[in-house]
Amino acid sequence: MKALVTGGTGFTGSHLVRRLLSKGHEVVVLDNEKGMVYEDLEKNGARILLGSVTDERILKDAIGDCEVIFHLAAAFRKVNLPKKVYWNTNVTAMRRLLEIAGEKNVRKIVYCSTQGVHGNVDNPPGDEMTPIAPEDYYQFTKYEGEKVAQEFIRSGMDITILRPTAIYGPGDPGRFLMLFKRVGSGMFPFFGNGNALYHPLHIDNFNDAFELAASRPEAKGQVYIIADSKYYTIEEIVRKIGAIMNPNLKIRHFPFWPLYWLSALVELAYIPLHVDPPLFRRRADWFRQNRAFKIDKARRELGYEPKIDLDTGLRQTYEWYKANRYLK
Repeated sequence: MKALVTGGTGFTGSHLVRRLLSKGHEVVVLDNEKGMVYEDLEKNGARILLGSVTDERILKDAIGDCEVIFHLAAAFRKVNLPKKVYWNTNVTAMRRLLEIAGEKNVRKIVYCSTQGVHGNVDNPPGDEMTPIAPEDYYQFTKYEGEKVAQEFIRSGMDITILRPTAIYGPGDPGRFLMLFKRVGSGMFPFFGNGNALYHPLHIDNFNDAFELAASRPEAKGQVYIIADSKYYTIEEIVRKIGAIMNPNLKIRHFPFWPLYWLSALVELAYIPLHVDPPLFRRRADWFRQNRAFKIDKARRELGYEPKIDLDTGLRQTYEWYKANRYLK
């Protein structure tokens, strides 16, 4: 199989590229950043094109004669990123990618959306039919990208939409690194009661879902929530990290709303600076929003079964952070 992975030098994309290369597939990568993995992926046989999915010329080159497209590239969450950038990358480029894919008779497209399109899950656990309620412009444009995909699905194109939960694993430079660093400090402040639900997804489990979505005929035209087997309260996750790296971790609880209003003020103050603030409302919302789902549909139709549990995945991630000097 010859596959294109857009966003293939990022955390999620690079893991998928490595998986595909290890299976003997030919892989083209399109990304606008080299990231830390560029040389490694190139050395292992990936053809890497540096550029944006919004550039039609390079997009046509990348698609070429690929049989399968894994579309992961997106304008991701940056507080002060102009809305036009989100729309052009997550919606307009999605439409052009599918148009070119149709012209070139690409066999299959797997679109990486996000469980964030559902917003806070009022009655957890949710599923694919949980109401759509995006809470920021990133989530909104990811769902608009889904709507574009649905147009092409109705015309007969073989597209599968995946909505992953909170992806983590070795190499994750984002939210889980922040958790590990805070736990490593010896004291973790919780704003609220710590009982909000959070649903991890180990990167290897997600790669399993990508492969199944690309190969199973049942996946044509379908949408799937992809997650690990279990969800947890955020305090349970923090305590599991503490058991790995800091058994003497102290947890203190504080009221939520002062943090929220402070984050709103910080967010507002940083707008003229055109840089991301250190504190913002979406980050504060982590302490109160429920993100928990059932994966029955993916199990039933794809044969998806998460293999790596949270304890194993957190241990792997911690060892990677230590080996790569993200943690002492």
